[in-house]
Amino acid sequence: MEEKNVVLAQDNPQKWFIRFLKGVAVGIGAILPGLSGGVLAVIFNIYDPLLKFLGNMKQHFKKNVLYFIPVGIGGVLGVVLFSLFVEQAFGKYSAQFTCLFIGFVAGTFPSLFRTAGKEGRNSMDWVTLGASALGIFLVMLMGSASLTAIQPSFLAWVFSGVLIGLGVIVPGMSPSNFLIYFGLYDKMVAGISSLDFGVIIPLTIGTVACVIMFAKLANMLFSKYYSKMYHFILGMVVGSSLAIFPTTVFPSLTREGLVESGLTFTTAIIFSIAMFILGTIFSFWFSRIEDKYSVE
Repeated sequence: MEEKNVVLAQDNPQKWFIRFLKGVAVGIGAILPGLSGGVLAVIFNIYDPLLKFLGNMKQHFKKNVLYFIPVGIGGVLGVVLFSLFVEQAFGKYSAQFTCLFIGFVAGTFPSLFRTAGKEGRNSMDWVTLGASALGIFLVMLMGSASLTAIQPSFLAWVFSGVLIGLGVIVPGMSPSNFLIYFGLYDKMVAGISSLDFGVIIPLTIGTVACVIMFAKLANMLFSKYYSKMYHFILGMVVGSSLAIFPTTVFPSLTREGLVESGLTFTTAIIFSIAMFILGTIFSFWFSRIEDKYSVE
């Protein structure tokens, strides 16, 4: 794959703000159960530039740093604000708000599919897509049964940060799901929302270390196996999105789920569909803005 670097020519406030919004979305995706920051980074076209930057930080260092400053600010803000929000509303309406993000994926899927096939497709690309979709789908289904709880500690939060970092580097992996299974998610969200640096610092260490360590490897794989890697990612996006329904959405429609949310079955269905449509429309609008102010 031809090497490209982020170029800041004719940068303007609109582009800066768009990158900020992308960062907010990626930050939310990083801690949103059922999704991953990597999926949203791919969808919003910042995954490739980020890997290229982290894979070779000496090249165009200043320009790349300036480019990713709004993404970083948005990412941090997304994590903090969503942590505050999740305690207030997301726990009650988690399925409906998850549908909003599935809508984001649905609205941008055609663009992602075109990107995956930019250098052509062959039978092995389709096999890669199918295998990765099935693999992440099964992993998420099997993981829906709670695993052994881990007691919070400095090392546990570093481990949690590593999972979040993998969610950025490996699109389709939902670190929040695994944190829920390990019994750490609610404690992590509470720690972030209360600005508990005993949680935030080790989380940051684990996340940054993981991203830096694995970015160069991922960048090399994309350079040598562009089509296979993108179809692998496409499969991860498809599989993880489909797995959200039986693991998050459908349980909310059971008797217990409806009692917890305070919604009737009909209201829950309408709310979920409305959020999905809203997410799809927003992602379509956002992709139009991205095309208009594209810097790539």
